[in-house]
Amino acid sequence: MPGAGDDPFVAAVKPLVDAMGGRMLPPGDAGPDDVVLAWEGVDVVAVRLPQLAESLDHILLALERKHGRPLADLDRKAKQEVVRILEARGAFSVRHGVETVATALGVSRFTVYNYLNRST
Repeated sequence: MPGAGDDPFVAAVKPLVDAMGGRMLPPGDAGPDDVVLAWEGVDVVAVRLPQLAESLDHILLALERKHGRPLADLDRKAKQEVVRILEARGAFSVRHGVETVATALGVSRFTVYNYLNRST
């Protein structure tokens, strides 16, 4: 969003929007599903949130960055922890979530289900 760096409110919410995989827009460009944020009664910025499937991809990329390598290269214990994190974030409520996670971890769907059963 051009000129957004000048507004302290926009600068303050940008890390949160980035972490969610959202996109910031001028308030006038907001669509019906966007969230318009106001400060002191003035619309400052609109936030377009990603679709659930896009969010899962974003979370997987963030976990790869956190671990510093592809998730498929992690050991079993680390993969189990990743599955616990993803379960807490609702990753498995997304259509094809188990398949997407299994592919990212380099394991079978069956293994992901085993990891899920062990975390309960």
